[in-house]
Amino acid sequence: MGENGGFLLILTQQIVLSVILLSGTYQCKVDSKGRLIIPSGLRKDLSSVIDEGFVLKTSFFLKEQPCLELYPMTQWNTMVEAMVKKLTSMNGNDRKVLRRIMAGVRKVEVDASGRILIPKDLIEVVGITKDIVLTGIGNMIELWDKEAFENIIEEDNIEELANECLGNTKIFDGIS
Repeated sequence: MGENGGFLLILTQQIVLSVILLSGTYQCKVDSKGRLIIPSGLRKDLSSVIDEGFVLKTSFFLKEQPCLELYPMTQWNTMVEAMVKKLTSMNGNDRKVLRRIMAGVRKVEVDASGRILIPKDLIEVVGITKDIVLTGIGNMIELWDKEAFENIIEEDNIEELANECLGNTKIFDGIS
């Protein structure tokens, strides 16, 4: 293998490792200090990136969806790099979008006990109490107060939303 072939192989391995699809819903508790134990199933899904750390932030859609978003650092960096290529701080509307995306961003790490610390101000912004729900949404994990999550799930008309987002693709046919 030539010099460039080895570089391409390493680059390809890095790209493959950075693609993580997160799914599943987990009920958890936050202690009085704001620490959350990442469920073992989720830790397993995150094992390849857990040492890199995470970004925790308020939802971009905070008013309609009062939750926090937890991104593996690799996913966050990829997303931010793509946005920075498209948006510029010299354009007023671009700056507003960038400001909202970056609002409430905190870097967090998983400690030796498998916990992350959720800053108190972020807990207050989204109204997290002791009982929370973690749900994997592709490249990130949403953190919801349990009651707020249950309310939004009840409010959503999934068939209507799926048809609006996916068109009439019949993607859910046969799934019950």
